[in-house]
Amino acid sequence: MGVESATGATDIIIRAIFALLTGYLLGSIPFGLLLTRAAGLGDIRSIGSGNIGATNVLRTGNKKLAAATLLLDALKGAVAVLIARYFILPFQGWESSLDGALIVHGAAIGAFLGHVFPVWLKFKGGKGVATFIGVLMALNWIIGLIFCATWLVIAFAQRFSSLAALTAAATAPLFAYAWDGPILAATTAFLAVLLFIKHRSNIARLIQGTEPRIGSSGGKPR
Repeated sequence: MGVESATGATDIIIRAIFALLTGYLLGSIPFGLLLTRAAGLGDIRSIGSGNIGATNVLRTGNKKLAAATLLLDALKGAVAVLIARYFILPFQGWESSLDGALIVHGAAIGAFLGHVFPVWLKFKGGKGVATFIGVLMALNWIIGLIFCATWLVIAFAQRFSSLAALTAAATAPLFAYAWDGPILAATTAFLAVLLFIKHRSNIARLIQGTEPRIGSSGGKPR
């Protein structure tokens, strides 16, 4: 019995929706907010950029907490993809099919959407860099490493976290297409567009020359 006859279109749609929702729920866990509150640092949204991600957590001066936020935000994206791949796909190894990719990549998109638009925080979440890295590492670890390498080069050279993220996101679809193919490139491009939208205030500040550098202390949320 072939894959087509064993798995109908309705089943694929149900699995894809389930993967998307699972990814969204995992992605919407606001680790930066939870960790800073647990550490007695108050609401992370009241300092620096007002963002719940690792870069803003770093502005509290707690590097370990920032590292934990980065790791957990990335991990939730990777876990969403792995759950879809090993528990929601009807057959192992079926990810190479178009329907299988719909399920797995749907989980990746769901995790990213959950992080940047979490229902628990009135859809005002993070900017998605760490979660982007997590889903890329799970979808294709080589592209994930290229993203990280690009971020590190720009971050060390310019000391702007936002510029590093924007550069890595802009180039990721090109590397994804060259190394993996059009499906990953399309998913990566979609996530990159959302990441740029979430960074629109950073882009404006980069142009104006007022964007804070990595390690700078927080102030009024912007």
